[in-house]
Amino acid sequence: MQQPYLSIVVCVYNEEGNIVPMIEAIDHALIGYEYEIVYVDDGSTDRTLAELKAVNHDGLVVIQLQTNYGQSLALAAGIEKARGQYIVTLDGDLQNDPADIPKMLRKAEEGDFDLVAGIRAKRQDGMLLRKVPSRMANWIIRQASGVHLKDYGCALKVFRADLAKSIGLYGELHRFIPVLAHLEGARMTQMDVQHHPRRIGQSKYGLGRTLKVISDLILMLFLKKYLRKPMHLFGNWGLMALFAGLLIHAYLLIQKALGYEIGGRPLLILGVTLVIGGIQLITFGLMTELQMRTYYESQEKKPYRIRRIYQAERVVA
Repeated sequence: MQQPYLSIVVCVYNEEGNIVPMIEAIDHALIGYEYEIVYVDDGSTDRTLAELKAVNHDGLVVIQLQTNYGQSLALAAGIEKARGQYIVTLDGDLQNDPADIPKMLRKAEEGDFDLVAGIRAKRQDGMLLRKVPSRMANWIIRQASGVHLKDYGCALKVFRADLAKSIGLYGELHRFIPVLAHLEGARMTQMDVQHHPRRIGQSKYGLGRTLKVISDLILMLFLKKYLRKPMHLFGNWGLMALFAGLLIHAYLLIQKALGYEIGGRPLLILGVTLVIGGIQLITFGLMTELQMRTYYESQEKKPYRIRRIYQAERVVA
């Protein structure tokens, strides 16, 4: 099969009964497009894989993972194997509607966007266990990241392939894809999409994911903001602690010169602690800076990405 224009990446875990209807819905929605469907079976224990193997479809690629790694790693596996110029991700439970893909793709093409994210306009989920935690998570992510998208939990997204392949996904970071894309300098937008109630099977989401989301948010922001400049984090805090400690010692030195006893004062302990802590933070920043440089240079990686190269049209006499 030649390189397709679109790659549809669907990650599934125990979605028995949803495989054939979803593939039929994708085929119906993408009439006239060159596309492949990359299904990632994330360690299903039911008949999901058997149903995928039984499908006779020229453009279907099935990736079976060794065990259940979670949605982020399943997505990473599917995106790595995708060959299209644009990559579309969506859940395999039929709650996302493939009929939205063409209009999202047109928006990406016409606006030259790297990412078009879906907003579940009329979300068909329970209020207490799904909508309320989701709204809380969305609010936390918006406030912490400064990226003001409405629905971080919608799996239906259209990416330019080079952006999708450059985003490192692990843990529960699939929820933060727009934030990761923003930190990569992506041009992105959002639009309303359809959302249907689940008809077959059980949801894999619940309240237990909230703490994982917050933990991954802290880790993701640290890695993305300071991976290329760790000294800006550790060095700044280290210098502030060091200067504060030196000021305290200067003050105590003046007190000593005036005849006051300073040996047993808690302020002396605080000053010593700040000086030692500041030196440690600065040293740690220098070490992580060297590790970062070793990471990029040893693997011949560049700490920047080129989005596109334009050339002036040659004038032919």
